[in-house]
Amino acid sequence: MSVFDNATVCSVRPWRICRTVALTVLIAFATITFGASFEVILTEHQLSSAETKYGLPARKRLSAWLDLMADNKQKSEQEKLELVNNFFNQLLFVSDLDHYGVVDYWATPLEMLGSGGGDCEDYSISKYFTLLALGVPIDKLKITYVKATGYGLQNAAHMVLTYYSTPAAMPLVLDNLNPEIKSADKRPDLTPVYSFNGDGLWLAKARGAGKSVAGGNKISLWRDMMARMGKEF
Repeated sequence: MSVFDNATVCSVRPWRICRTVALTVLIAFATITFGASFEVILTEHQLSSAETKYGLPARKRLSAWLDLMADNKQKSEQEKLELVNNFFNQLLFVSDLDHYGVVDYWATPLEMLGSGGGDCEDYSISKYFTLLALGVPIDKLKITYVKATGYGLQNAAHMVLTYYSTPAAMPLVLDNLNPEIKSADKRPDLTPVYSFNGDGLWLAKARGAGKSVAGGNKISLWRDMMARMGKEF
């Protein structure tokens, strides 16, 4: 039986041609270490705090998350992508306004798993950190902003996690709108805008060379999220 109470509800060339600028970002998250090795360790106190704040299902979700990371480090990267994508896509889609009372809020993995839901940014961020903990190299992962069409949407702002087997490869897309992992050229419903990761924040113009798009507000949201990660429980 799933530890998740709710089913998922959610609401080519441009992927390769990018000019980027880097911004150094430091990450601190409770007992997560980040660098050549990346590990998530939650103490009994942290699990109890999550249970107190969110209820017993939160402890079960967090324990299942820890088991996922502990039990699958030896799997292939493709298997890790599938496991992590499926794990987080079990969570309920909830808009930031309904969930947190603000228009845009980027939740930490503990916030998403504790509360039992989140929006597209939260899925992407949680998948990103979990794959790092499973040993997927940071330079293979980017959190990517796209414009999504379909699913009742028309050029709507959306976020996905992208995986690059090599720097020049067509990325695979981990998404909560479409749970099937596909290469980006098989996702004509998504148009990339820019991408980033925790090794550096990458602002990328999607189509051709030129000036990078502005993203100051998104940088701030990323920094705020990381700051909360260092203070949780």
